[in-house]
Amino acid sequence: MSSDTASIQLEFHDHSLLPLLFGEHDRNLTRIEQKLKVSLAPFGNTLRISGDGESAPVAQKTLEALYRRLEKTRSKGREPWALEIGDVDAAMALVASVDGADEVRRFAAGEAVLETWKRPIHARSANQQVYVKALLDHELVFGLGPAGTGKTYLAVAVAAAMLKAKRVDRIILSRPAVEAGERLGFLPGDMKDKVDPYLRPLYDALYDMMPGEQVERRLAAGEIEVAPLAFMRGRTLANAFVILDEAQNTTPTQMKMFLTRLGERSRMAITGDLSQVDLPLGAKSGLRDAVEALDSVEGVSFIEFTAADVVRHPLVTRIVHAYNRREGSLLTTGNKR
Repeated sequence: MSSDTASIQLEFHDHSLLPLLFGEHDRNLTRIEQKLKVSLAPFGNTLRISGDGESAPVAQKTLEALYRRLEKTRSKGREPWALEIGDVDAAMALVASVDGADEVRRFAAGEAVLETWKRPIHARSANQQVYVKALLDHELVFGLGPAGTGKTYLAVAVAAAMLKAKRVDRIILSRPAVEAGERLGFLPGDMKDKVDPYLRPLYDALYDMMPGEQVERRLAAGEIEVAPLAFMRGRTLANAFVILDEAQNTTPTQMKMFLTRLGERSRMAITGDLSQVDLPLGAKSGLRDAVEALDSVEGVSFIEFTAADVVRHPLVTRIVHAYNRREGSLLTTGNKR
């Protein structure tokens, strides 16, 4: 065998974890083979990795991290969940990243795992790990970055985990209904019917973490509230986990109003993408204004995501990269004029 190739054999002592590690029809192994250009051959409780001298060790460390995560989950008295493609991609990215050893260790140890009613939710990138920790440790956190990076989903997961652990009494989810504007009155139904389409992504995240009947019961009891931003004025939100999504579409006045709703024993997460502002041309985003105004304020945490943190379909990552390249090119062209 040439110096450019490598053959590594892994042995797993807990055979019962291998179906969860390999995935249905070995789809997780197939994913690693496709991404790293290696060959994976399972035999009983062993796995042979064949590939070049760089990719084979990455595949080895990826599988070891995923296996340790399953082991760690079981050691805590919980039955491990089957790994998803997103988990595999996250492990590969962490292993391949520069200075990613600590992130791999945290990933394998199951740190930043959030216990919700339906299933555990965990961070899938180094930035997501930092974000979850910030949400747990700080009273006010800004999650900034492109679509698909888990900003809102993880904020809802932290809120659900804290509600389950009785660390807060309620969850309040809000969004500015910018697209509706003054046209809300022309939409059919009552106010809930009019604004629900703009709040649907928040409902989707909740239903992914709680049984449907529990979501409905808690909504009826007021333990979960989903409301447009305008409904927040004049309130003090205490003992709550409060999330403002799509915050780039707030005005500076709206953002200041919302931030000053924070009450005792509450947490607040503000999420948004400054590259997708839907406000009228020339209007300043309240999110951008808040970032500028609160940058040095103690107790406020800012977490910035990039295209590398996208955890949706791989095509979403490529789409974000393509837009970023084009916008960079346009900026360069504009500067030359």
